[in-house]
Amino acid sequence: MSIFWAVTNGLATFVMAFSAAYFFLTVGMGLIQLRTDRTTLEFQSHLEYGRPFVAAGKELETDYTVFFIVACLNEEAVIGPTVTGLLNPAGEQRIVVIDDASDDATGEIAVTAGQGQVALLRRELPSARQGKGAALNAGFGTIVHQVREQRLDPTKVIVCVMDADGQLSEGALAEVLPLFDDAEVGGVQLAVRIRNRSTNFLLRFQDYQFWSQSALTQLGRVRTNSVSLGGNGQFARLSALLQVGERPWSGSLTEDLDLTVSLATMGWKTSSTPRAAVDQQGVEKFPALLKQRTRWYQGHMLTAKRIPEILRSARMGHAAAIEMMLYILVPWIFDLPWSILYHLVLIELALALFQVDFFQWGPASLVVYPVFGYFLGFWPALVTAVIAHRRDHTMTAWGALKMGHAFVITNYLSYACVWRALVRILRKEHGWTKTARTSEPSKALREAKL
Repeated sequence: MSIFWAVTNGLATFVMAFSAAYFFLTVGMGLIQLRTDRTTLEFQSHLEYGRPFVAAGKELETDYTVFFIVACLNEEAVIGPTVTGLLNPAGEQRIVVIDDASDDATGEIAVTAGQGQVALLRRELPSARQGKGAALNAGFGTIVHQVREQRLDPTKVIVCVMDADGQLSEGALAEVLPLFDDAEVGGVQLAVRIRNRSTNFLLRFQDYQFWSQSALTQLGRVRTNSVSLGGNGQFARLSALLQVGERPWSGSLTEDLDLTVSLATMGWKTSSTPRAAVDQQGVEKFPALLKQRTRWYQGHMLTAKRIPEILRSARMGHAAAIEMMLYILVPWIFDLPWSILYHLVLIELALALFQVDFFQWGPASLVVYPVFGYFLGFWPALVTAVIAHRRDHTMTAWGALKMGHAFVITNYLSYACVWRALVRILRKEHGWTKTARTSEPSKALREAKL
């Protein structure tokens, strides 16, 4: 039995050391990047959403051409406001909406909201509903055709992928486009905020995760030029996408991460900015969230097969390659083993507590062991609570502390999802039901309720 606990302790120490080192390294680099950009943790929490072309009351002036691409399947509840928020003040047709064989009025609503600026691409079954990557590739062909027809310079054309419920922050383009002045930058990803976060705990949890952890670690990856692209608020240089191929988005369940690897191995940098963001709906019900996160885990875990490409790439920097491999391996190195080791460590601590010789160590041992166990299990709660309180000016210190501790408990969602994903991988199951959206009140009505 002593051998068992020795092995358990060794593995647990490795996993804890890896996760702590990776967490503090990326968060630390994120804080350094904030100082480099001369901004603060709190800055993004004051952003307004819905007018990406306008900054400080002035219309955007740029020599870049921006195309927006939105893949839709039954999105009538949300597509109207999204398209309205992407309208170009110049009136140019730069929004491509792919209606992936919707059963509702998605296409009609998009065209009406677009005021002549929407190019609607309707896909029909059986070629439709083959995944987001396939839909984006269909729309990408429309963009490439327009660019060639208008003789635009692909290095000066930026393609922005938006979810059907996405809203860019005010002045976002004025913050994003200058990043592409670096000719080596191929992609930019914005931090994600959950718009309906005040509805219930599940939505607050998702916002806490995106806003207090993911956003800061993404800024840390700016230092290594390896920011992971997402499915909403994803900007990419057209010439970089064309280098990937005529169909740059793969059939992966996480086509955004797959594109990140493709760009990186070709030598392109990916970046972000702390001065802009994108918001979207969160998933309101637990079963739907469980399915969504399982899908994300499955796609993320399967990306590990591309690690040999990263190792062979002569165009990636060493820091970018190391960081990207570590990120890809997180489900395999941390989530899967820790879902078991964490509980074994707690059992060992409990057994050790019962074996304490109180006559030798005194009553203080009743305090030392529980405190040690608390910090072992809940140190991430304390760190993320401090970050969350600083990141969101509306969150009290007590509220952040409660969410931090709840986050440790909600790790069980991750444990369930990573094991479900592993089972699906072993069974070679890849089909998915799309996450449904929820109708929302207009922006004016939301503001009136505040």
